[in-house]
Order: sequence, then structure tokens, then C-alpha cells
Amino acid sequence: MGDPSTGSGSAPERRKFKAVKKMKEIMTAYYIDAKTAAETDKKVAWITSGGPVEPLIAMDVIPVYPENHGAMIGAAKMGDGLCQKAEEMGYSSDLCSYATADIACAPINGGPIGGLPKPDMLVCCNNICGTVLKWYEIQARHFGAPLFILDTPVCHTGFAPEARDYVKAQLEGFLSFLEVQCGRPLDRQRLQQVGRLSVQGQRLWQRILDTSCHRPAPMTAFDAFFHLALIVTLRGTQTVIDYYNELHAELQARIKAGIGAVEKERFRLLWDNLPIWHRTRWLSETLASHDACLVADTYTSAWCGSLRYIDENDYLKTMAEAYSRIYLNLGIDQMGEMLIQMIDKYQVHGVVMHSNRSCKPYSLGQYDIQRMIQKRCQVPVLMLEADMLDARKFSENQIQTRIEAFVEMLDGRRR
Repeated sequence: MGDPSTGSGSAPERRKFKAVKKMKEIMTAYYIDAKTAAETDKKVAWITSGGPVEPLIAMDVIPVYPENHGAMIGAAKMGDGLCQKAEEMGYSSDLCSYATADIACAPINGGPIGGLPKPDMLVCCNNICGTVLKWYEIQARHFGAPLFILDTPVCHTGFAPEARDYVKAQLEGFLSFLEVQCGRPLDRQRLQQVGRLSVQGQRLWQRILDTSCHRPAPMTAFDAFFHLALIVTLRGTQTVIDYYNELHAELQARIKAGIGAVEKERFRLLWDNLPIWHRTRWLSETLASHDACLVADTYTSAWCGSLRYIDENDYLKTMAEAYSRIYLNLGIDQMGEMLIQMIDKYQVHGVVMHSNRSCKPYSLGQYDIQRMIQKRCQVPVLMLEADMLDARKFSENQIQTRIEAFVEMLDGRRR
């Protein structure tokens, strides 16, 4: 990813985030803990990014996210090489690059941190996509580790009582699975405490994202892509609360001092889809050079989008709906409504959609959502074709030309 310590890539010293050093320390300690788990008699579970991590935290199991590893691979510019290796292993280039890069890493301990720690178990929730099912089956066979699959029906228009009962039954099965794998019963009081911390962390994360409602925005979506790691990885821990309180205080200080992430913010933009991890710095600098600031995005917002369905005083009972009604498991109309609400909330002048070759659930409905936005909001939309990990699918000249034309159109609308 781009340099996380700056908002615009070329920003002056005062725009650097002081909290970044702490973030790096936390994530380094986390990966050391995971890599030495066997020496400390701890268990490691690989889990999908949309999966229910709170029961793992409550059972002192270390959660590891192959998708987070994928982002690190992209930031290290290792994605195209690993995707090519997966193709040589017989996997199609049309598959998710997170999956193919991870599959290619496993036999050789590849990637920027020398591979992920061997899993004692895998937990797969299909609320983000269907690819994860086969991806995790492949890795479960490779490592000889047990796999639990949590199936969440797509919530096209709502969440029926039958769907709630269905997912709740599976969550109980997940808890039983964990008890068997860990060899001890789950302390449900502890799970309730972890759930409370999870909700607090998600609320804090939303408050951090909401600082960009201010003009100028004290941070960009590129900063959010970096700081997101904790709410994904360590959700349900006090570490998240402490760090996000520190980050929020720093953002408030920036607002008070009038420090914007982009020095001369003229255009406020909304990003849709996953980041292009291997080109975040270039995109950040290119947009900032046009006085354009990505003030919000649908990707980082997804980790607090289900707060409305959670009762922190009865976390286990409300987990089923919260984990089913995440952004990628909704119908296109609901996704479009959420973008329209964000356009109004953050007062954006335009939307940038990453048509992501890897992520079909995120990308296939974008043209329908684009039409909704243009009809309801009269806000222009820029579509960029690329891939979150595989640099072979990125054309710098083409994308730069599109950005320049888009900014010219925004400039014309302001006159």
C-alpha cells in the first residue's frame, strides 16, 4: 500500500500520522505471536475477512486473515509473480488474485513475511463471496486442518426469520466446532465481553471515518485502507479501542489546526471496491496533484455497516443478522442506496469505481449502481479497470488519462 504516514504521498511533514508507528508495532507483535503460536501452546485459525472473529478471540485462538496477507503481497508488489505461479499450478487467471496468491504462497512460504503460520483450523464464511469456499477447501487439504463453513444466505431485500434461525443454528455449530478443536468449553460470558469490545471498536472506527465529513478532510481513504487492519484483525480486543482512541484524537487535533490530508482540497471523491494495493501511492499522489481527495470509501465502511443490527447486550443472539447483512451480501438496490447515502453524508463531487477483475460480487453490479447514482444524485462516476493484486491488469497511462479527463469534467461543473 502507499506510504501510510501521509495523506497525499507528497504531503509535508505535518501531515504525517503519529499513530502509524504504534500501528506498525501492534501488527508486528501480532504476526510474531501468530508465527510462534506452536511454541506458546496457542492455536491459529485462518478466517475469511467477513467471518465472525469474536468467538476465536473469546477462545484465545489467534485469527489470521489470508486476505490481509493478500493486501501485504500487493503493497510489496509481489502479486503478479505469485498469481503467475498459481497459473503454472493450474489455476485460472480469472480467479480471485487474493486466492491464487495465497494458494501459490502456501507450498513455498512465499510473500513479504515468509508465509503465514500453519493453521490449526480454518473458518470460512461466504458472506463476502463464493470463491472462499473452494479457496479454503484447497488450503484445508494442503495443511490437513479441519474446516468450518458458515453459510449466510444473500440478503437481497431483507432478513427473513427463517434465514435468522438458519444462521443462528450454524453459529452454534461454530461454537461447538471451536470447543472440540480447543478441547475446552467456551465461556459465554467472555464471548459477551468480546462482543461488547467489538461493538465499541466498530463505533470508534465509524467515528474515525466520519472525521472526513469535515472540510478539509483530515485523512483520505488511502489512510483508512492502512488503519483498517486492526478492526479486521483484532476486532473484539482492548488493543483496537486504545489505538483508535489515539488515532481519533490525532484526527480531531488536525481538524482543530485546519490540517487537510490534501493540501488544497477542491474535489471530494468516494471510492468503491477494494483498493488497488500495488498502486495506492501512485493513485494517492495523482489525485492529490489535481487537488482531489478520496474522503470516503465503501470498503473500509463495511466493517461498521452492520452496527445497526447488533445488540451489544445480547451479542450472540444478534450475530446472525450482523454477519449476514454485510455490504457484499446485500442486493444491488441496497448497495446503491448505501452509496447514495455516503455521497450525501460526505458531500462528494464524484465517485471512483474500481472495476476489480478479481472481486466479482463487488464489481458485477457497479454499472447498475452507477446508473442509480447518476439518476438520483447527478454525480459523475469514473470507472477504472484493474485488479487489487495483479499488476499485469493495470494500465497506468490509460488510468491517468481517465483521471485527468474526469477532473476536467469536475472542474467544468464547478464553474
